[in-house]
Amino acid sequence: MSASEPLPALSCILAFNGNCQLAVRRTGAKADLPFVGATVAAATAQLDAACSIHTKPLEHYVASAAGRDYHVLFVQVSDESRDAAVRFSSLEKLSQESSSLSPALAGVIAELDPFLIDIPYLHLGENDFIYKFRPEKERNTAIYAQDSEAAKLYQSRLFGEIKNLTRRHERMASDPVLLDFGPIRYVIPSHFGFCLGVKNAIERAYETLAENPGKRVFMLSELIHNSFVNEDLLRRGLHYLQSDKGVPYTVTGQPASVSPPGTPLLWDSLTPDDVVIIPAFGATDEDKRRLVRKGLAVFPYDATCMLVEKVWKAARAYGRAGYTVVIHGKFEHEETKATFANTRRFAPAVIVRNLEEARILGEIVTSSDPAERQKFYTVFAGKYTSGFDVERDLQRIAVVNQTTLLMNETRDIINYFRELYASHFGPDQASSPARVGGGGRNDTLCYATQVNQDALARALDGPLDAALVIGGRNSSNTYQLYRLCAQRLGDRASFIQSEANIVSPGEVEHYVFPSKGQSPQGYTERRPLWQGAIGAEPKRILITGGASCPDGVIQQVINRINSFFPADQLRTPEAVLADLEVEAVSRG
Repeated sequence: MSASEPLPALSCILAFNGNCQLAVRRTGAKADLPFVGATVAAATAQLDAACSIHTKPLEHYVASAAGRDYHVLFVQVSDESRDAAVRFSSLEKLSQESSSLSPALAGVIAELDPFLIDIPYLHLGENDFIYKFRPEKERNTAIYAQDSEAAKLYQSRLFGEIKNLTRRHERMASDPVLLDFGPIRYVIPSHFGFCLGVKNAIERAYETLAENPGKRVFMLSELIHNSFVNEDLLRRGLHYLQSDKGVPYTVTGQPASVSPPGTPLLWDSLTPDDVVIIPAFGATDEDKRRLVRKGLAVFPYDATCMLVEKVWKAARAYGRAGYTVVIHGKFEHEETKATFANTRRFAPAVIVRNLEEARILGEIVTSSDPAERQKFYTVFAGKYTSGFDVERDLQRIAVVNQTTLLMNETRDIINYFRELYASHFGPDQASSPARVGGGGRNDTLCYATQVNQDALARALDGPLDAALVIGGRNSSNTYQLYRLCAQRLGDRASFIQSEANIVSPGEVEHYVFPSKGQSPQGYTERRPLWQGAIGAEPKRILITGGASCPDGVIQQVINRINSFFPADQLRTPEAVLADLEVEAVSRG
């Protein structure tokens, strides 16, 4: 071979353990690629000699290093290396000792960054879910009774019986239940409170704390949007790496934004011995890459809701089919950030907050004025993918959504775009996948969010004196439930966090959610709990909780309101439970 001829390409296998650490061959102080051969089979034979249990090698990219090309394949290994010279190191550590890396190793890992997100999930097929919901019989309900504090927060015999009575089908709303305490009656929708994704995330968080004594256990950000759950986890030793808005915390526990410059961040203190839980909303690719570089186990502690991941898979499918993905969501919300990050790997994407913003996008689509079309880049600044081209990327679209929003609003946006594209491009184009994707299906609508909304709508049909919607201040799905109540009851509907917001028989502290058209910052205002004084006619109060609201908190709200009535006038909880048993028989 002459000096001018390129060296033949080699196959190189990068092997990662469960902590996302890379196998390297150590020779003294030097580190090199451990599994390299003229063919994939030759490289695999070397891998088998060191680590016999591994996933199938899959090619991810081609890297040029040390004067030749390397076809780079990934595997995940399940056992320790039998070759003493092959050891695992975090990518962060390898970057810190760059002078000791062989040119081939340095060149190969220099091209690794775009593929870091794949490493924790190499053992999964692309249609597999990170974590499927546990069947009810496999739920770890014991965690909800670890001590009196947990029991008070999570448990309610009354609401357990309501769920047993009304939830004949997890995805189908039924008639509400009336709890008759005599002078006060509560209307409870058939579906309320914890959804399966939240149950999964909470159980995994408590299990992780129990399984890792002596280790630092972090949550990427809030597990769910409920301060009582998050505070209970903090009490048990959990720490947060960043706020729900992505602001990192320092080692002193303060947000970096209010800490002295140069204060070390918790992110920077992470080691492979630490545990970081990904919350139900999911995580951005950037955050997952940081965890991979640190050499932490990502997959075992990823509590992403499978219904959120379903949205990601739909967006991927749309992207592969040539669509630009329109995400109906709040661009500042963790879930929408994660969906946007996942989508941009497969498709151009833009975030619209509501139908109003969808109409603005529609005006841009249909305009022939270059100046009008150029408005896209200012109106949607920070909400579209890099390289977005209005002329090219708005020809074909498909809509996915943030799962916690009102499903009917997502449907309205989809219908709006279908009608718009039919008018602009012609009905034949709009009725086929050529312009607006989805084929009429509700691919990404979260059934758990929808059934809570459907059940609430049925409960709102009857006569009511007031409605209380309970959930965290930053809970989007709880706010959507409140909006449904406010549409029906106006100021007689209130958004509260706990029984502490029930000030007196005549007054409640209502939280004004920060939203467009109301307030850029949330605040609390006092309003009447119900109209008129307590009199001869029993009050009828609708009570429901968002998807991250524990049963115990709802129970405490009822206890608080009941305390306003003389005990000798109230029916006992046992009598109310007996009513439920009779109703169960009548419902069959």
